Amino acid sequence: MLIVKMIFGSHLYGTATPASDQDFKGVALPTWEQIALGKVPKHAEHSSTGQANAKNSADDVDTEIFSLHEFVKLGVEGQTVAMDMIHAPSKMFTSAHALWWELQAYKSRFYSKSVHSFIGYAMGQAAKYGVKGSRLNDAKAVLDWLEKQPPTAKLTECDLATFPQGEHIRLMPSDNPLVQNQYDVCGRKIQLTSKAQYAAEIVNHFYSNYGERAKQAARDEGIDWKAISHAFRAAFQMKELFTEGTITFPRPEAKLLTEIKTGQLKYLDVAPMLEDLIDEVKALREWSKFPEKPDRQFWDNFLLYVAEEYILPSRAIARSPRNL
Repeated sequence: MLIVKMIFGSHLYGTATPASDQDFKGVALPTWEQIALGKVPKHAEHSSTGQANAKNSADDVDTEIFSLHEFVKLGVEGQTVAMDMIHAPSKMFTSAHALWWELQAYKSRFYSKSVHSFIGYAMGQAAKYGVKGSRLNDAKAVLDWLEKQPPTAKLTECDLATFPQGEHIRLMPSDNPLVQNQYDVCGRKIQLTSKAQYAAEIVNHFYSNYGERAKQAARDEGIDWKAISHAFRAAFQMKELFTEGTITFPRPEAKLLTEIKTGQLKYLDVAPMLEDLIDEVKALREWSKFPEKPDRQFWDNFLLYVAEEYILPSRAIARSPRNL
């Protein structure tokens, strides 16, 4: 039984362009046999391109139908697809069973502070294309310091009191005598027993690669603008969820998201906006009154209720003596 089918993607977000394809998502009820045999499918997909890796065009239609069990699992995990679907307005539905309205009424049971996928996705995109100046500056400061030290000297033999300090530089002391103390420089670990020349090679590798990404971003080269727009959207949605207790579609920031998606803005202007937005969302998460974890027991009970109310009755009719 199909519980709901809805228009999804850019048409839901309000960011559709003439080149946008059509996306549909849905949720279906599994059969008793699938549940009893432990063979409840996760989802079924269909693409009119006919090729899994083919790039979609405006004429293509993609449809994905989740089983109810998989949808609830995604919702409990705070996955973006489930959170988007559960907040979709009725005007986006092409069909909806009463059970979907019941499910939507309990959407707040998915809310928690552990909605990592939203923030994690946005942070991942920011880090992938990030050009935050403090990272480069901290790496350069450490690199300059290391180049002033004797190449074969261990860091413990140098004057560590003069070691640079910064947002992305921190000393990581160890309580285990078998584990060396180390510095974390922009995510790169350097043991204090390392020689200055070796440490410089580690930092220089990061500085060179990161610097090249920064140069490319400054030229707006190699930027996946669609992914960046999704990162912004995810962060905006989390901000609204933590402040207003809901997620609105189409997105109020649709104009900005479309401009980002179509590459109308400079990345050096966009990057700080995304980083600031992520920092704001992380702070809001800490102050939120949402529970630390979602109510998994409620959703287990909900699935049992659905099985008893919607699946077992049809099973009993199908297997009654007069039908054997």
